[in-house]
Amino acid sequence: MKKLYAFLLALVFTLPSVCLTSCVVEEEEEGEDTSGAYYDVEVDDISYYEKFRDKNITINVYNWGEYISNGSEESLDVVGAFEKISGIKVNYTNYATNEDMYAKFKSGATSVYDVVIPSDYMIDKMIEEDMLEEINYDNIPNYQYIDEKFKSPDYDNTGEGGTAKFSVPYTWGTVGIIYNKKYITEEEASTWDILWNPEYKGQILMFSNSKDAFAIGLKKLGYSMNTTNMEEIAEASVLLREQKPNVQTYVMDQIFDKMQLEEAWIAPYYAGDALTMIENAAKNDIELGFAFPKEGTNIFIDAMCIPKGSRNKEAAEAFINFMCELEVMTANGEYIFYSTPSTQAKEMILSNMEEYMSEDEIERYLLISYPDEELIAKCESFINLPKDTNELIIRNWNDILIGIDEDSWWNKAILPVSIIIALGFCILIILLRYRKMQKKRARY
Repeated sequence: MKKLYAFLLALVFTLPSVCLTSCVVEEEEEGEDTSGAYYDVEVDDISYYEKFRDKNITINVYNWGEYISNGSEESLDVVGAFEKISGIKVNYTNYATNEDMYAKFKSGATSVYDVVIPSDYMIDKMIEEDMLEEINYDNIPNYQYIDEKFKSPDYDNTGEGGTAKFSVPYTWGTVGIIYNKKYITEEEASTWDILWNPEYKGQILMFSNSKDAFAIGLKKLGYSMNTTNMEEIAEASVLLREQKPNVQTYVMDQIFDKMQLEEAWIAPYYAGDALTMIENAAKNDIELGFAFPKEGTNIFIDAMCIPKGSRNKEAAEAFINFMCELEVMTANGEYIFYSTPSTQAKEMILSNMEEYMSEDEIERYLLISYPDEELIAKCESFINLPKDTNELIIRNWNDILIGIDEDSWWNKAILPVSIIIALGFCILIILLRYRKMQKKRARY
């Protein structure tokens, strides 16, 4: 009788767990039969990713900061979802500027990384210097979702028929002026001139990278931001040097806290990040705006590439393919607000936004992320400039940052003063040697 009671008691306690386990197994099996929803995100072909599972593969991805949906604020954790669906481990790190990334690669780090996401002109430069692997687009079936106009870019048209060979577009965008509406009007913010206005001294932020800073200076002067004219670059150098006393600090990612917490009032920055700042600042009852300068600005494309010497090229292509899944492009677009190169993803983004954004907010998003053709016609894309031009711009920018003024009386006096000091030193040595010889003669 005791054995019967024990059996019945065990049955009572184990039956629910058996049922629960059965349900979980059924859910897992059912999930595996879907197109991938079980893995946090719906994908076109689940088997494409599962072939990498249990192979102990790790890839290193190098991207800009604040530039991927990361799971915060109920967004999709893109890297985590990829790791879950493929079994591939991702080491994800950030850089602040194209130039920082390039310098690291130039020092021999290309083979360390498997995916990198540079801007258009830098991709051109890296192709020229044999720093990128050709992509096997057969391994990226989701390339079909990229709009045709992005498949033959000027910076990478080395393939058959002028198509890309080394890159897959990630996002595109423009540069404009983000400003605090409490202190700055939209009209004031509609020209680069405001960044030189002494009335806002100490409240102005400026790009810390030479490329974007000189582009603004050249546009303000009415020149192309891709000029190779040394005199025009010299004019821009003078202009940027004149601006420096009004600048609070030179920034990249630091701009987020500065603008969102009202520690500065005005700054040039990328449109997608401006939308993020506008949204976050609103939580602190700070109203930010964004304007496109009438003189024209930069339009850019950032694209996914595979560095030369990648040890896991096929896994890198799988990551790029995952980034082109419609649901992933939509998640990234919703989170980082940069413009997507896929019309289908754009439509999905707008459809989702209708559930949590007002019509005014959606209209603002479209105006900033997808400006009209008239404004785009005033925009210019960076190109890969000659080495001597780049070196001149970087040298002048470094001089501005450390406070060297080539036209100051001190810098003009450096050479003659240096010559006088050197001559004086030589004369002193000669006199000392002469005196020593005289003492030797006196002994004899």
